[in-house]
Amino acid sequence: MNKPTQSVDAHSIMFITQRPELVMVEGQGSWLTDNNGKRYLDFLQGWAVNCLGHGNSGMIEALNAQAKKLINPSPAFYNEPMILLANLLTDNSCFNKVFFANSGAEANEGAIKLARKWGQTNKSGAFEIITFDHSFHGRTIATMSASGKPGWDTMFAPQVPGFPKADLNDLDSVKKLVTDKTVAVMVEPVQGEGGVIPASAEFMTSLRKFTKENNILLIVDEVQAGCGRTGTLFAYQHYSIEPDIMTLGKGIGGGVPLAALMATDAVACFVPGDQGGTYNGNPLMTAVGISVIEQLLAPGFLDSVKAKGQLLRSELLAISEEFGLEGERGEGLLRALILNKDIGSKLVDLARERSPEGLLINSPRPNLLRFMPALNVSADEIAQMCKILRELLKQVS
Repeated sequence: MNKPTQSVDAHSIMFITQRPELVMVEGQGSWLTDNNGKRYLDFLQGWAVNCLGHGNSGMIEALNAQAKKLINPSPAFYNEPMILLANLLTDNSCFNKVFFANSGAEANEGAIKLARKWGQTNKSGAFEIITFDHSFHGRTIATMSASGKPGWDTMFAPQVPGFPKADLNDLDSVKKLVTDKTVAVMVEPVQGEGGVIPASAEFMTSLRKFTKENNILLIVDEVQAGCGRTGTLFAYQHYSIEPDIMTLGKGIGGGVPLAALMATDAVACFVPGDQGGTYNGNPLMTAVGISVIEQLLAPGFLDSVKAKGQLLRSELLAISEEFGLEGERGEGLLRALILNKDIGSKLVDLARERSPEGLLINSPRPNLLRFMPALNVSADEIAQMCKILRELLKQVS
């Protein structure tokens, strides 16, 4: 039985979004608990941030142990966790160099700067980066300009120039935008905010071939799709290609503010003064990152993500058929259910308000629901989520 509802006085918090009148106070695994004692099955996980769920013991141990040793020596010095995490990432990818940041947007800003620097030194000042309609690269002015989210071109106008937009999975639309000013193409292997739209294998392999032949860099934004989310450590590995630059965020820290910009030796052309950041690569966050990546690389873990991704896919397809919906899409444990009308936000509210236990899901577009559970979610929790979802769909139908 839930306790009486406590009022929330959040008048000092700057208003940036509609928030329900509740405060999350505790989490364990796939479950969150609010200030009234109500529990929620969390298939949002901080927008794919908490890749190991809430309260992961390995992360907590790493955080506590490092906090007792050293939190921040300043980025003017190396620290042990920074070096160890960088080596772990390069040993398990096609990249040679890592710059640590605090958020995906910051990593993407760094990727934009690195590509433009490479263009200055290797391609007669080329600076344009082709991105894609419905893409999402962050909320800084430059990453909003790079994004293809409708309406963002006027929100904080003028935009940063140099980001022509192509259509995902359409190589011809990319080719039409290429000029002597083109330095790179920047693509999400799965457009998360755009509606969980995967790039096709044919498109990614053809895009890599085209960019190589034309001396154009390929940047993969894996802020949402990386770090095990799609069933491989990095999403680009699905396509058997090797990009020039990759950005990571969200899952790499498992809940702490950590991100990474990775590049090959041939592209890592920053010189002192080009890039930096007060907290970047601090040992407290990178120690947690080591725990996260080591857990993702544990024997059988990524295979289990693939299996649970297939389980979630089959369950969503069954729900779609049962309710006359329009199917599902995604990769691994980043999936969407396509609805037959614009009821996404209504379902999100009903799920959260459900009693005695709520469900946390997301609707990036009015006609679909997005699911981003912890990568160690159980099969029983997937079944429980689908059971609740059926209840909700019966309510709105």
